[in-house]
Amino acid sequence: MTSPSTTSAPGTPAPAGDRRRWFALAIVMTAAFMDLVDVTIVNIAIPAIERDEGATFSQIQWITAGYALAFAAGLVTGGRLGDIHGRKRLFLIGVAGFTVASALCGFAVNPEMLVASRILQGGMAALMVPQVLSIVHATFPAHERGKVFGLFGMIVGLGAVSGPLLGALLTEWNILGLQWRPIFLINLPVGIAALVLGRKFITESKAPRALKLDLVGVVLVTVGLLMLLYPLTRGRELGWPVWGHVMMAGSLVVFGALIAYEKRKAAKDGSPLVELSLFKVKSFAAGIAVQTVFGVTLGIFFLVWTLYMQVGLGWTALRAGLTGVPFSIAVSVAAGISVQKLVPRFGRKVLQAGALAMAAGVLIYIWEAGRYGADIAPWQMALPLVVMGIGMGLIVAPLTDAVLSDVPKEHAGSASGLINTVQQMGTALGLGLVSVVFFGVIDERVTPDRVPAEFVDGFQNALWWVTGVLAVIFLVMFALPAKPRVHVEGASETVADAESPEREPSLVP
Repeated sequence: MTSPSTTSAPGTPAPAGDRRRWFALAIVMTAAFMDLVDVTIVNIAIPAIERDEGATFSQIQWITAGYALAFAAGLVTGGRLGDIHGRKRLFLIGVAGFTVASALCGFAVNPEMLVASRILQGGMAALMVPQVLSIVHATFPAHERGKVFGLFGMIVGLGAVSGPLLGALLTEWNILGLQWRPIFLINLPVGIAALVLGRKFITESKAPRALKLDLVGVVLVTVGLLMLLYPLTRGRELGWPVWGHVMMAGSLVVFGALIAYEKRKAAKDGSPLVELSLFKVKSFAAGIAVQTVFGVTLGIFFLVWTLYMQVGLGWTALRAGLTGVPFSIAVSVAAGISVQKLVPRFGRKVLQAGALAMAAGVLIYIWEAGRYGADIAPWQMALPLVVMGIGMGLIVAPLTDAVLSDVPKEHAGSASGLINTVQQMGTALGLGLVSVVFFGVIDERVTPDRVPAEFVDGFQNALWWVTGVLAVIFLVMFALPAKPRVHVEGASETVADAESPEREPSLVP
């Protein structure tokens, strides 16, 4: 074991005998889980916040949208800052800021303070989250990353549905009479522990070549993302005004200007914010495309699913949260098996099987929703949720590994930021589409006795759209490498090469 204060050479993985890297993994995974839970935990507590704080509908929207916008807009910049100033340093700054922002949310005295604190929390998450994959990429040798990303997929699965369940429990328990506030205050002991242990066990890493922060790129990325995501986030509430469509169209112009500027910046001093050369790596470009479309699926399903259970069926937050437990378990189990057992043997077919399994689960859900209507029980939802969970688990873990497998270590932060950003963009697009695929088929003047039937119809319609998106994901996955790279003691080869005795393994450049 090396001394805790030892700093490895930039981009050099920790030695195989150094157990500190597993402690570091546990710390960054805990922080990632904290962020994933925080994204979803608030939705369950919204009615309690509205009652306790007297928040307007617009303020309620901003409690969720403010976090998402600040998070998405800062991810690429946060990743690049980690490359420049050190991933450990930025991770600890992000964790500290996220913890402080959580305290401000928990002790907010009015809706305005809660909204501002949530925006700060999203910004701090944008510094923290990109460093998670970057630290993994820089800390673990290539032959261990498959196992590590399998664990990461399990964390994603747990975070996806444990947020609503945890939020329901903390709100209903009303700990010390604090009502909804513990959903934020629970982050304090987790954040403090991550800070203390992170300082001791995480090894610092940064880009081996000195980079500078591209301030013009930061402005263009932030403005472009806000122009795209703000109208999508607020569109339904505001009645889809013309200026929203103009802003979204204008974002394409801003992104075009960003690409042109980043090309010139790369040629001039080699320090662009967005490393466009990454898109020349086939696995990265294809994986980013799949990640974006997959985000659309998640954006549509999870919001519609929550509304269907709590508003349409009239279930309590706790009952709805408990219903998602089979899904969470299925995702976690499938994620671990897919990376360690299936992908090395079957390659991208595993991810495509995941897309087909998710589609099968959605189709079963559509049938059950129509068959049982408002009388459907949680145990009847278990089958489609387990099938969908298995499909999602087969995708999330190996997809992350595929996207980052051939990325140069000096650009790990930028690549990690892009992965998270495109998924957030896809999710925001999915949330925007909910107003069309779900609310678009529900009569706004529906009488109370017709609410369950209307929401069942809306739920089924939205799930047909999800099925279509999953079909697109299946097709896009053909652009992924057919076989993953196998790494053995510094050598990198495809599975097909490894199985052929006539070929020597080729070294990674």
